[in-house]
Amino acid sequence: MTDDFHNQECLMELRQMEYLVTLADERHFTRAAQLMGVSQSGLSAGIRGLEQELGASLFTRTTRRVEPTDAALALLPHARAMLDQERAARDAVVHATRQVSGTLRIGTEQCLGVIDATALIDRFHRRHPQVEIQFRQAGSHELIDSLRADALDVAFVAAASHLGTLPHQVLGHEDLVLVCPGDHALADVAVASWEALAVEDHVDFDPTWGVRPLTDAAFEARGLMRRVRFQVSDVHTLLDFVDRGLGVAIVPRHVSNKPQAARLVTVALPHDAPRWEVSVVQSRKAGADSAAPHLLELVADEPACR
Repeated sequence: MTDDFHNQECLMELRQMEYLVTLADERHFTRAAQLMGVSQSGLSAGIRGLEQELGASLFTRTTRRVEPTDAALALLPHARAMLDQERAARDAVVHATRQVSGTLRIGTEQCLGVIDATALIDRFHRRHPQVEIQFRQAGSHELIDSLRADALDVAFVAAASHLGTLPHQVLGHEDLVLVCPGDHALADVAVASWEALAVEDHVDFDPTWGVRPLTDAAFEARGLMRRVRFQVSDVHTLLDFVDRGLGVAIVPRHVSNKPQAARLVTVALPHDAPRWEVSVVQSRKAGADSAAPHLLELVADEPACR
């Protein structure tokens, strides 16, 4: 009984550390709860329990944002270390008991937000060092074409309408938002209307990127035309163009939280705006000896994917 209780207590503490880290990263209870796969009340209760145990407030809460306190900032490095050690321990066991070899071809769109593909691939390599990894970064629609052509085994994409019957798992959703300079006319509005956006110059991604077809379809569905003056294939370039006042941009919310967007204003879109959806997709031609399932085992372990 004592050992069982101790194990449950350790699991609960690790879960609390996950709550702490996710909420500190997201600064928003609803988004953090969605990423953790728990209710908002469950996340709040977990944080309150940790605060009571520590005798310190960990977050200051406002109607729009959550900020970590000095106590939380002091705890965060230890919380991340605990989670890293727990994952490393499980990886060591897998490495010692399962030998996986072969080649794994992975593709991902840049800056998906709900998953850190680089960290995931690094962890997979540590678990299965005998697997030869081939990695490719491209737009989501181009990656889906590569999966169908058997040029990739697995891909992390932000596109739903073109997946068809490809085996896939949805990892998370995000709202789309507008980013614009602080002195822009739309910076002071609560919600940017489609009509107001249609007359602006836009900075947007290449059409193969997941967000571009979503945005194009939203305007077309309302019989509106917009001007995409600057077409890019890099998130930081997009934010730089907007920061210089050369146009506005519609992006997934996590992009608006990047340090490069610190001087920009984030404005909500209408309630009928499409949502950004990230999935992991497999090739239908992957054989029984494919290393892809071993990568997918780790996906559920990533805090941002829960």
